[in-house]
Amino acid sequence: RCRTGMAAPPQLPPVPQVELNGPLFSIDVECVASGYDHNARAVAHVAAVDAFLQPIVDIIVKPEEPVVSYLTALTGLTKEVVGQYGQPLGFAVDTIKSILPPNAILVGQNIGKDVAWLGLREGEHFASMIDINGVWRAFDPTRKRPLGFSLEHKARCLLHYNPPPNAPHHPMTDAANSMALFNLFASVRHDPAVYHSLCESLRNAKPTTSFAQTNPEYEGVCMGNRKLCKCGAPFFS
Repeated sequence: RCRTGMAAPPQLPPVPQVELNGPLFSIDVECVASGYDHNARAVAHVAAVDAFLQPIVDIIVKPEEPVVSYLTALTGLTKEVVGQYGQPLGFAVDTIKSILPPNAILVGQNIGKDVAWLGLREGEHFASMIDINGVWRAFDPTRKRPLGFSLEHKARCLLHYNPPPNAPHHPMTDAANSMALFNLFASVRHDPAVYHSLCESLRNAKPTTSFAQTNPEYEGVCMGNRKLCKCGAPFFS
């Protein structure tokens, strides 16, 4: 019982519950800019790993629509690389479909977006999704709400992943980090004290600066920084 004048400790939310009824795969999609607003994107690189972080798909895609920027500093892609190695999007999608059994569980940061980019359908091409942003959240005791974090922040704090400064993204790395983060969650989900301690480390760590924060625009393309967006396109999440 709390003594008079002392606040009760905050009630922590329960550990997220997940059902693991099939094999795990992590899929990540990297896009280039097909226009100058932050929603104008085209798939240009697709990667996937299995539950053991083994690469199973790594395909560069040549977009059908014109590209206004390859967002090279973010994607590592160039016109020359995409021109030489790029495959049709349909080939990449068919390859992904071919490696997914009907009971596959897809894991990733905002995995619903990657699924939408590839035109995959839950219940047809795979069984279910687990969003890494949903299983790793800290609790804000002041606002009494959960806090989400970027994939980069979670990988840095929980996996001790420290890429070189200004290193571009690679979908294979992002897919592997997503799977490693899920595997870590799976290993501690039955121990609430350890789980909440790790979540608190996310909240207490120095924020990880995103590409959009340091580059609100890149080669004239809006990068979707909510505070500095000037393109006027809507935000969907």
